[in-house]
Amino acid sequence: MWRPVQSRFAVALTCSCVVLPVLAGIALEQRSPAPAGSVQAVAAHQVLLPMKEGSVRFAAIGDMGTGETPQYETAAEMVRYHEKFPYDTVLMLGDNLYGGSKPEDYQKKFSTPYKPLLDAGVKFYASLGNHDRADERFFAPFNMNGQRYYNFKKGNVQFFALDSNYMDPPQTDWLDRRLNEAGNGWKICFFHHPLYSNGKFHGPDLDLRQRLEPLLMKDSVNLVLSGHEHVYERIAPQHNIYYFVMGCSGELRYHNLNPSPDSQKGFDTDRAFLLFEISGDQLYFQAVSREGLTIDSGMLQRQGTSPR
Repeated sequence: MWRPVQSRFAVALTCSCVVLPVLAGIALEQRSPAPAGSVQAVAAHQVLLPMKEGSVRFAAIGDMGTGETPQYETAAEMVRYHEKFPYDTVLMLGDNLYGGSKPEDYQKKFSTPYKPLLDAGVKFYASLGNHDRADERFFAPFNMNGQRYYNFKKGNVQFFALDSNYMDPPQTDWLDRRLNEAGNGWKICFFHHPLYSNGKFHGPDLDLRQRLEPLLMKDSVNLVLSGHEHVYERIAPQHNIYYFVMGCSGELRYHNLNPSPDSQKGFDTDRAFLLFEISGDQLYFQAVSREGLTIDSGMLQRQGTSPR
């Protein structure tokens, strides 16, 4: 019988990496230990994504809805990067509104900090976190259309927003069916609780992993994005799937990452957001701090394909 998902503790590490050529569809990694709070030696506000013609461009944020100064400052950096890298989509990884969902909460914790992006036509797509209320799915700018889980398509990419608070059979049946119908392009799932995490406070959600991972593997999901742990982390590929955790776009747990060989890069000293670009079978990523510094970047090859 299904039951609400509960996060569990785990132990782990962080390190930096250089993305090298791919083998069997998985990008090989040359890894060297690095402090979890380190940034790359790149000038602030420098876009490292290729900005190829016709590419799919999007951002991801998680655990952002505090309405406090760090959220606003991180949002301002998103605006600054949007001027150079015009993405049209933002994925919201849950905990969109801490402390309530009154009209003033939506205003203070969403509409005001992201107003320049909304005014520029950027669309936000929300998933629900453990601090969110179910009625958020009716808030039009979250583009949930009243649903706890849903999917949408951009170019050759299918996005699947899930409700990891209640991963019940109707949701997993729906996901299995929609993934099968999605074809051979990129399949990206985003939801709140991470299947893999090396954070001290929560760690991976093992119950959710047991329930969801076999389905993701069977239906060839390429990328999974989650929040909940208030850090940034890029996990080594697990069962041929790429995993990112971005849970520090508003909240932060300072020095919350433990060392682990499964962590290819971690950042736990400031707020951050993610930028992505997909062109053909290549996914480019850049993680950016509240100060506009690059935390992590690279390219991942779609599984089962070879670079041209």
